[in-house]
Amino acid sequence: MRIIAAAVLAASVVFLPLTATARDLTVGLSASATSMDPHFYVVGPNSAMARNIFDGLVNQDAHQQIQPALAESWERLDDITWQFKLRTDVKFHDGSDFTADDVVASISRVPVAATNSPSSFTPYVRAISEVIVVDPHTIRIVTDGPTPLLLNNLSRIAIIPASQGETSTEEMNRGNGVIGTGPFRFVSWTPDAEIVLERNDTYWAGAPEWEKVTFRIFSNNSARVAAILSGDVDLIENIPTADTRRLEDSTSINVIKATGNRLMYLHMDQDREESPFASGPGGENPLLKPEVRRALSLSINREAIVDRVMDGQGTPSGQVVPEGYFGYDAALTVDPYDPDRAREMLAQAGYPDGFTLTFHASNDRYPNDSRVAQALGQFFSRIGVRTSVETLPGSVYFSRASALEFSFIMGGAAVETGEPSGVLGPLLETYGEQAGQGNRGRYSSPEFDGILGQARATLDDDEREMLLKKATEIAMGDLGIIPLFFLDNTWAAKGGLTYEGRSDGYTLPYYVSAE
Repeated sequence: MRIIAAAVLAASVVFLPLTATARDLTVGLSASATSMDPHFYVVGPNSAMARNIFDGLVNQDAHQQIQPALAESWERLDDITWQFKLRTDVKFHDGSDFTADDVVASISRVPVAATNSPSSFTPYVRAISEVIVVDPHTIRIVTDGPTPLLLNNLSRIAIIPASQGETSTEEMNRGNGVIGTGPFRFVSWTPDAEIVLERNDTYWAGAPEWEKVTFRIFSNNSARVAAILSGDVDLIENIPTADTRRLEDSTSINVIKATGNRLMYLHMDQDREESPFASGPGGENPLLKPEVRRALSLSINREAIVDRVMDGQGTPSGQVVPEGYFGYDAALTVDPYDPDRAREMLAQAGYPDGFTLTFHASNDRYPNDSRVAQALGQFFSRIGVRTSVETLPGSVYFSRASALEFSFIMGGAAVETGEPSGVLGPLLETYGEQAGQGNRGRYSSPEFDGILGQARATLDDDEREMLLKKATEIAMGDLGIIPLFFLDNTWAAKGGLTYEGRSDGYTLPYYVSAE
């Protein structure tokens, strides 16, 4: 079947009257970019900054759905060949025209830029076997097999001029060759301190509202909040949970929240008959029983954790993607808080008097992770599970968790692909050399694996979504993991400014507007 996607991104921008000073925007970031090379290191601060300077063939919107960008349309010619029509009215920041050669150079550069990268972009281009220039504004991409997530992958690849294809990461970090087609041009970067951008007046989707944007780094939470309260900055990201309600009560501050793409979840040992930190009366591992896992889930008051521990910065979940995402299943509801039912299920599983559990978690990786872990331990104890809680620095915790030293752990996973397979695969697929690398509970279901594999090779969107929902239903029915909540992404802006919150947490001044 031939599928044609020909959506065209609206290029209208509403320009509002601004004072001279209002045309400069100062943004307080919580973490610094570590490189100006958009192909070097997959990490949130780098990817967010790159979106201000560069475009992909396609981009992700505020809910990580695919939107046309430098490619205005595309069609699938067969199961492995995609053809893209490129925009004809686009110029790079250096004034050169954007053409198909730039796409070839950008994709080809990714494996080269991966040298010494802590986490490279190579997985996003691995399935591409050939990029063919049909004409200056048409390319064909051939993959090594059906690749339904090709568009999602391409949204992570910044397009640079072919003339910069051999520019090294070191040169870009010195400010040389940081040239894109995005809404802002690169001006300067002082690592761990400041990044300055200026408006691209010829941006293909409409010029930004701001003449200059200065990003200042405030890794200290209190300093970042103080900066917005004092008026030193116009916008900050990642409001500390303890300050959320204080800022919400301010008449001069707008607080923006968006359900984030990072799921907090629990992993349980579902592999060993005897587990090091979970023990029933006979020394057996109670977590092998699905009734026990469900009882633990029912014991958790997710709403209370979000409200009291996270100060409202979270969204309870019963699956791996937030509402509004491709593959979200409205039929999969969040387990209710029902401690009485939880005790009944423990008794049915053979544990009327509970069992012994030590719960491990990080204490410096996620917002309030230690406090969330302590709250969970209290909920488990209330249904008769004698729970001890031990939290560790992430640098120690994650390596030990991956070595299966624990029985019951908490983690977080970001939905970077904008659909379920990017989480289902790493966390729940049967562990092996090429699969389930984040499956620290060793959940295994041949039925789940088969359906997820089908979904990965299914190009028809409707059919693939149906398969992903089925795979999710199986894993959530078994409780291969216990979903807790999605972390909210937050911003605080001066009165008179608004921002469209994003599930990926990116801070993009192009979408900051003066009221």
